[in-house]
Amino acid sequence: MKKTGTYGSWDMAYWSRALLFAAFMALPLLLKAQEAPRVQSGVDTASIRIGEQIRWTVAVEVDTTAQVIFPEGQTFSPLETVEAFKTDTTRKMDRMLLQKTYALTQFDSGSYLLPTQRIEIDGRGFFTDSLLISVATVPVDTVNQKMYDIKPMMEVQAGIPGWLKWLLGILAVLLAAAGVAWYFLRKNRLSEQEAEALLPPFERAMRELKRLEQSRYLIQEEYKQYYTELTGIVRAYLEEEVHISALESTTAQLLEKLELLRDAGKLKLDEQTLVQFQKILETADLVKFARSRPELRAAEQDRLQVEQIVQKTREALPEPTEEELLQQEAYRKEWEARKKRKKIRIAAMAAGAVLLVALVASVAYFGVQNVKDSLFGTPSKSLLQGEWIASSYGYPPILLETPEVLVRREVPLPPEALEAISDLDAFAYDNPKAHLSISAISTTFNQADTPPDFEAAVDQALVGMERNGARNIITKQEEFTTVSGVKGVKVFGRGEFKQPGSGNYLKGKYTLLLFGGNGFLQQVFLSWEEGDSYAEEIVERILNTVEVKTVV
Repeated sequence: MKKTGTYGSWDMAYWSRALLFAAFMALPLLLKAQEAPRVQSGVDTASIRIGEQIRWTVAVEVDTTAQVIFPEGQTFSPLETVEAFKTDTTRKMDRMLLQKTYALTQFDSGSYLLPTQRIEIDGRGFFTDSLLISVATVPVDTVNQKMYDIKPMMEVQAGIPGWLKWLLGILAVLLAAAGVAWYFLRKNRLSEQEAEALLPPFERAMRELKRLEQSRYLIQEEYKQYYTELTGIVRAYLEEEVHISALESTTAQLLEKLELLRDAGKLKLDEQTLVQFQKILETADLVKFARSRPELRAAEQDRLQVEQIVQKTREALPEPTEEELLQQEAYRKEWEARKKRKKIRIAAMAAGAVLLVALVASVAYFGVQNVKDSLFGTPSKSLLQGEWIASSYGYPPILLETPEVLVRREVPLPPEALEAISDLDAFAYDNPKAHLSISAISTTFNQADTPPDFEAAVDQALVGMERNGARNIITKQEEFTTVSGVKGVKVFGRGEFKQPGSGNYLKGKYTLLLFGGNGFLQQVFLSWEEGDSYAEEIVERILNTVEVKTVV
């Protein structure tokens, strides 16, 4: 049965071979080489001045078939690595001597501890000794060196006050929102021609006749254009209202259609109205095709008669059917729905502008990442802000305060481990979404006087991480003291951890705490994603609550 962990497959093999196998430090190594590797290290000087370099050399004597991996990168912190020289190899029979030299420096005065370095030989870690390096300041001759007066104060132009920047930012956002709202309103607003096209045929015809009355066609003696528009208005009205093809019909054809409708009882027009309409159409034909020039008064009178014809035609039409009334009602509802949608768009744009101002102000004050995390949340933030649980795990007990309770893990022990281990209690919590893992392990040995081997435990933990795909692991070590004063060892660092189900690697950090005494060992292991500030706070809070009982 497997359980997916933070950086790999947290199955039973992982727990037994990686972190939990660190509890087996009391077991003898069953497989030994014919001659164990030998590792020695040293520096050319333990005292330098600021900016000077020291040469740290490590010599490894191993079999010729052994694979040796030296430290890489900035693993000598607080000293800085200037250069790593090529490895010098000397062979003698079936053994070889490898020498690796590093140039290190420091730019601040003081005493610095050159940390132990891990040399990996055939997958097994060997650690060098730590050294104390003294960095002295460079002496300055303040007597003979020429001194200069302090430069006078310079006036600088005052910057924009913070409140003014906020005000200008909010005004800029409001102006932008107003511009967007104006653009959409103008875009969705109907033009005068579109609004007029939505009017009923009668109202549109009367409005066009009124516009024709105010035109300058008759003043400029443009009779052809005048009568063309006049007959076009009445023909378009008849085609829309009476539903006959009036625009493409000749004068005779149009009159014939009107008479047929009158005889059928569908259009109740009197004879005199038809005669007046016929005279107007014949006059328009003469003007358009025979270049006739009627009198000004007659032309104006023809327009007045056309208005009467339009009004009489409207009155002569039968009452609209139920279907037509339904169509008119549908048109009215569509018009009202369009106006309602327009109001909704305006309100939405106004609300969007307010939200945009609030978002910009929040980002300016709190920062992009905080606003993003507050809006969308993160798994690690939810854990940090949730209700934490304080509990003790294993025997001797390890007291922790964690976001979630740790669950017991059953770990089968190999036969050779049963000879040395009396009991092993393992508890863990994994959150793949937050890339966070927490484990607590308590181990007791059959021999009550067996001291804990911290170095072997660290070595086995690192080997287990590498077996699960971790690479470029950087290790640092320091003393750790709980709130109650119990001292232990803290091993921490970073590396690249393989994500489950893919070949991708995720940059992460880890911390391993080791406590113990004669007959027992206690371990706390934490791993999380590098750069996750909420995970950093979770780990810091857990470390501040760690307590152990050192009496079995």
